[in-house]
Amino acid sequence: MPYKIPESVLVVIHTPDLQVLLIERAKHPGFWQSVTGSLDAPGESPRDTAIREVAEETGLDASGDGHVLRDWQESTWYEIFPEWRHRYAPGVTRNLEHVFSLCIPAALPVRLAPDEHIAQCWLPQAEAARRVFSPTNRNAILRLAPG
Repeated sequence: MPYKIPESVLVVIHTPDLQVLLIERAKHPGFWQSVTGSLDAPGESPRDTAIREVAEETGLDASGDGHVLRDWQESTWYEIFPEWRHRYAPGVTRNLEHVFSLCIPAALPVRLAPDEHIAQCWLPQAEAARRVFSPTNRNAILRLAPG
């Protein structure tokens, strides 16, 4: 199996009134998050990764009618959890995460990837921020603006 690229996206999916979609990790019950995922191949853009990951993890089309995918033009380096480092090349301990948001007209049911996630919920902004395990995810949720 090839090593993962240590570059990923975070996509916070929300409604105009700041209901935020969270999904629960299958291998870590209780770990709630927004959509995340690594670039699949050198040359794949973060935007293309965001669109692909939204579709894979939720079944939503990020370019659908009334959907607005916004690239925040910001990235954060973070330490990869030790238990997940085996997926990366030897010596890789940090990942570069690009932040996006996807505003959709209303909270919709989603189709989860069962090997990745076991539950989903829509929560008000503040409650969603409290529930996620990742500090970068929490920060992005808190920085969402209505509309």
